[in-house]
Amino acid sequence: MAIEEGKAPPAFTLKDQNGSKVALKDLKGRPVVIYFYPKDDTPGCTKEACGFRDLWSEIEATGAVVLGISPDDADAHQAFINKYQLPFTLLSDPDKKVMEKYGAWGEKNMYGKKTVGVIRSTVLVDADGKVKKHWKRVSNAAQHPQKVLEVLNNG
Repeated sequence: MAIEEGKAPPAFTLKDQNGSKVALKDLKGRPVVIYFYPKDDTPGCTKEACGFRDLWSEIEATGAVVLGISPDDADAHQAFINKYQLPFTLLSDPDKKVMEKYGAWGEKNMYGKKTVGVIRSTVLVDADGKVKKHWKRVSNAAQHPQKVLEVLNNG
């Protein structure tokens, strides 16, 4: 199933950094930023996470929830959150099933070489539970959170 703007995104329930289940359907009524990233505490992923952290008060003012999803386990997520004081939820998708549904797992180009892995991407779901924007491939992790905030503000 492809992610289409204006349509409902695939449902999911994943465990967060504390081992608690988080279901997308439970967040209806608020905008939800779902960003997919390869690995906790790596350079690009840290820049992206810290970008969301640094814009947190502005993101919170829009009423949005931010969910970061990677294949990492709860312990890695907890360490990443603690190291960088991340104020949002990180979810574990070790089987990459949610990533596959969202087009965030597959073939990508890394330094001119084709590999299979996590495709850095983001889906913004509006308060009505429909996809407002899909960034299929995020090329600049450091600048991306600002772009997400701009779309949230232009609601």
